[in-house]
Amino acid sequence: MQTLTYRFPAREAATHPIHVGVVASGDLEILLEPLAAGDDDGVVVRVRTSVNGFDTVWHDVLERFFTRTPLAGRWELNDFGATPGVVNLRLRQASEAAAS
Repeated sequence: MQTLTYRFPAREAATHPIHVGVVASGDLEILLEPLAAGDDDGVVVRVRTSVNGFDTVWHDVLERFFTRTPLAGRWELNDFGATPGVVNLRLRQASEAAAS
């Protein structure tokens, strides 16, 4: 099990907690918590993954997403072998849920 932490700038703030996905074979769970009042950390992403050695892939997928969708908050991604496509899908689902 590997834990990775990434930070990205953000312009918009999540207003309520979000939960999408599940921790299951080939899938990914995302938990999004809004930042506390006065907190200006932007995007903080903690990835817990069962697959070691993909730090660069995680960084690239997350950087691409948060460049297009700068949604501030504390993101927790619990991975069990999700492909980059599934990661992107779950990130988009979480951002759409935050917008509603």
